[in-house]
Order: sequence, then structure tokens, then C-alpha cells
Amino acid sequence: MTGDNQKQAAARRALDFVEDGMKLGIGTGSTAEEFVKLLAERVAGGLKVIGVPTSERTAALAKKLGVPLSNLDDTPHLDLTIDGADELDSQLRLIKGGGGALLREKIVATSSDRMIVIVDASKVVKTLGAFPLPIEVIPFGAVSTAAAIAKIASIYDCHGKIARRCDSYGEPFFTDSNNFIFDCDFGKIPDPDSLARELNLIPGVVETGLFIGIATHALVGTPTGVDMIEPK
Repeated sequence: MTGDNQKQAAARRALDFVEDGMKLGIGTGSTAEEFVKLLAERVAGGLKVIGVPTSERTAALAKKLGVPLSNLDDTPHLDLTIDGADELDSQLRLIKGGGGALLREKIVATSSDRMIVIVDASKVVKTLGAFPLPIEVIPFGAVSTAAAIAKIASIYDCHGKIARRCDSYGEPFFTDSNNFIFDCDFGKIPDPDSLARELNLIPGVVETGLFIGIATHALVGTPTGVDMIEPK
């Protein structure tokens, strides 16, 4: 299967975990969008669910396709979140945020009883970090915050360019929560648990794209089918 076919296969397998009456967190990104499309088909066939989207982009797609939506204020406890990832290791640690929704994605995921990650095989890595780590920061003092990020990262043997994300017009990218994102091109992250903990202590850092201890399962589309990664 091609990469797109693998995404579709993982998304379709995720539907097996969706039960009638569930309150679902719905992720952001290309694989999550495949899930939304398949979910919409099930909803049209009579499946009763309520979705809580992790971004305005996901909300717009779900609304267009007829998936009933809510928000965490009205629906604060979710049964299941299904979302993609930019990288995934064998311990179910993730890098997320390539689509710029990492803060909302983490809030939704941690409001859920379970989080299932859907990815194609190219996203599974031995060591996190080849995909630049997104870190969401408030705009005030962002240069100072970036310097603090670099200092902490170096302690954990993470080195590389740290750049503020720009949009397609070369202007600063803003998240749905009106924050900046710095993309950290570390190459490898030897100790993601400690790095995540220390980065979150920096004033100005809102959240990191390191999702540690949040995902409960992963469904990986491969050339021959869908594999499941479970907690060790």
C-alpha cells in the first residue's frame, strides 16, 4: 500500500473502536481527516456520536460532512480521542504539532479515557527527533523564550536550529489560540521524557509537541495491513 493507502487503512481500523453513543476527540492532520471522512459515512448510516475537534480546520471538515460537534466546555469528559502523529516510537511516545494544533490536541487527548494514534508506517521511528519538535509559546518575549528552550535542550544533548514557524506568506504563523510555534530541528531526542518535563517549566512555553504517557494504542498502516502497538 502507498502512504495514503496506509493512512486510510489505519483510519478505517480505528472505526472498530468507535461505539454508538461515544463522545470522541477528533484530531488534526491528514490522517485524522481520513478518519473524519470515514466517521461521517458511519454517522450518515445511523451511528450516534458527538465529536470534539482539536482545531478549527477539523471542525470545519466535520461540520461540512455532518458529524455532530461539541466542545470541552459543554462536553468535558470524552470516551476516546483518535488522532495522528508526526512521529511515534515503540513506547507510544509521540511528536505532534506539525499541523499547529498541539496545544488543543493535548488538552483533548488528556480529557479522554483513551487516545488511539493512527499513522502510516513512515511515522514509526526508533528515536524521536527527526521531525522538528514543535513548541507553542506566547508571543510576548518569544525571542527570550527561544533562547531558554535552546539552553534546556542542550542539557539533554539536543542541538539544532530553532526557528519560529511562518505561514505560506512568510508571516509569523499563529495557532488557533493565537500563539507562536517554534520548530526545533534536533535530529534526535535521547531523553524525551526529561526534555518534555523541563521545557514545560520555561515561562512562556505553553506546551510542547512531545506527548508522553498519553497514547494508549497506535494503529500503524503498513504495506501489508494494519499493526497495533500496545503499551509495554
